[in-house]
Amino acid sequence: MEKKKVLGISFGRKMSNCDVMVKHALMECEKAGCEVAFLRADDLNVSNCTGCIACTIGLMTGRGRGYCVRHDDFDILDEAVMQSDAVILACPTYETSVTGRFKTICDRIGPSHDITFRKAAFEEGMAAGKPEEQLPDKRSFKKRQAALISVGGAMTENWIALTLPMMFEFTFPMAIDVVDAVEYYGAMAHESVVGYPEMMERMTRVGQNIVASLNAETEEERIAWRGDEEGMCPVCHTRLIQISHDKKTADCVVCGSHGTLSIDENGIVNMHYTKEELERSRLRWGGKLEHSTEIKTKAQPSGTIKNLAELKAPYAAFNPGVFAVEKEAFGNVKED
Repeated sequence: MEKKKVLGISFGRKMSNCDVMVKHALMECEKAGCEVAFLRADDLNVSNCTGCIACTIGLMTGRGRGYCVRHDDFDILDEAVMQSDAVILACPTYETSVTGRFKTICDRIGPSHDITFRKAAFEEGMAAGKPEEQLPDKRSFKKRQAALISVGGAMTENWIALTLPMMFEFTFPMAIDVVDAVEYYGAMAHESVVGYPEMMERMTRVGQNIVASLNAETEEERIAWRGDEEGMCPVCHTRLIQISHDKKTADCVVCGSHGTLSIDENGIVNMHYTKEELERSRLRWGGKLEHSTEIKTKAQPSGTIKNLAELKAPYAAFNPGVFAVEKEAFGNVKED
């Protein structure tokens, strides 16, 4: 039987907490018989997404495979993900959220890897008799699991509150099912996580939880939530809720599930979701298909505005430049 492949990706500094925590979880997976691989995101040269949408247009028109026109080290990460059956991600907290490198890689994954776009392009191409090498990578449709680990030095959890929710950006285009998540805050109280036995034990369980999901015999067991906290949302199990404008309902910021709020007799806040609304979560096929369909049907093609260049001309000509350096203020700009 072919070994399951688990990919670990650290977005932290070399041999920092993120590296150690991912590697510890990977060691547990390897011990259980998995083939493992490890990447440090900062070792990769990945350029920013320019928003040219050539990847998405190629998928929608049948003229492309959904890959970026830029070929840099993102291709290394992409190939590793395509081979994987599960991924373990760890990201440090910069300014209460993920690192710039994490966001850059998520932008490059983006709609080009959305399985609803890729699935439609693949099926249409096969029906048209195109060779497989001209179609989206069929490994995109493999069911995968993930564990997410956020790390922050602050002693209070609210200083890292946006990191873990933002990490779902890596998973939802490819419909990777998150089965475990860990928020490690207060890291400044330890020289290294290796000196914090309780958190290292939690990384052991991360590895064990990934293995359990990989060995599951049913789909329900495969995607079962194995985290320590259920959260407010039954889909992503996070606690980041946004109150709607009507001040009566709310949305899960991470996965988009829409529901109603209530407070019980003990003062406990609860969220209530209908089955229909949960199916519209961006982490589920129905919600993803709804979004890709609206892009396909609502996005206006080039040439819709006939005098577009004329309308933009005043803004093209407007170029006031930046403020002159205030040399007496001892700023950071150095003279040549």
